[in-house]
Amino acid sequence: MVIVKKKKGESEDKLISRFKKKIIYSGLIPEIRERDRFKSKAEKKKEKKARVKHQIELEKKRNY
Repeated sequence: MVIVKKKKGESEDKLISRFKKKIIYSGLIPEIRERDRFKSKAEKKKEKKARVKHQIELEKKRNY
């Protein structure tokens, strides 16, 4: 958890920029992205199969 307290005489813009920096340095953003993009094994397998199929179709087009 990131806590940022406003310093005396600090503007809101500076406060927001300090907050953003703390979030980035703490490593929260990559972790949130990983959790948000979670895929089951079945979904990963299905995507891999579709990717291979697409590559095969591209190779067929290139060989003509």
